[in-house]
Amino acid sequence: MIRKSQSDNRRHKKPLFLWMTAFLLCCWTPAWADGLEEQQLVEQARHTVESFMGDSKFTWFQDHVKEAKALVIIPQQLKAAFFLGADGGSGVLVARDKQTGEWSEPAFYVLGGLSFGAQFGGEASEVIILAMTQGAVERLYASSFKLGGDLSYAVGPHGGAGVEGATSANLDADFLSFSRSRGVFLGVSLEGSLISVDNDANKAYYGKKVRPVDILVTKSVKNEHSSGLRQAIMTATK
Repeated sequence: MIRKSQSDNRRHKKPLFLWMTAFLLCCWTPAWADGLEEQQLVEQARHTVESFMGDSKFTWFQDHVKEAKALVIIPQQLKAAFFLGADGGSGVLVARDKQTGEWSEPAFYVLGGLSFGAQFGGEASEVIILAMTQGAVERLYASSFKLGGDLSYAVGPHGGAGVEGATSANLDADFLSFSRSRGVFLGVSLEGSLISVDNDANKAYYGKKVRPVDILVTKSVKNEHSSGLRQAIMTATK
């Protein structure tokens, strides 16, 4: 009987080892990769806040953002339209603590909706929605709701204190939205858009299943990564 050498055995085992290694690499997600997409979204939200605060077209926003009780920040809202328009984007909600004035950890939400009209082409825009009343903040804790309806909504003005077209009616709205694309003020209405909690993103970012109230009210979870965003908002709302 001819016995196989050790080198022959190694040659036979090597393909099996390589196959198992490739299989494990495909199936295993390293711990550091969990929530990576959400971390990027939080960083983009920070950049959106800073860019709005540095834009001369948004002086009304800059003067009044400190009055908001919560912010919904959508770093990139995508819109494509051909008579029937569809829009959507991922973002974060942060709320101000009534006692301390500090801003919460971010909760993840999705903005989506449909619009009808003679629209063509597509655009990507940054959006910040100010929740100006406590009732608006509490509505955001729901799993989903539409802008408008029983709570008032308006497009926020651009420019300075004497903005043209600004009325007490829309400045007293529960929600005010501000949007821009490539640094240009858009003033696009989001009325009727659906704001929904992104449970998967919240779980990925905080490492366990959490509700918006866990993040924004009871503050039972924390992610040190959000410090840059919260500091940017603190600076904006001093």
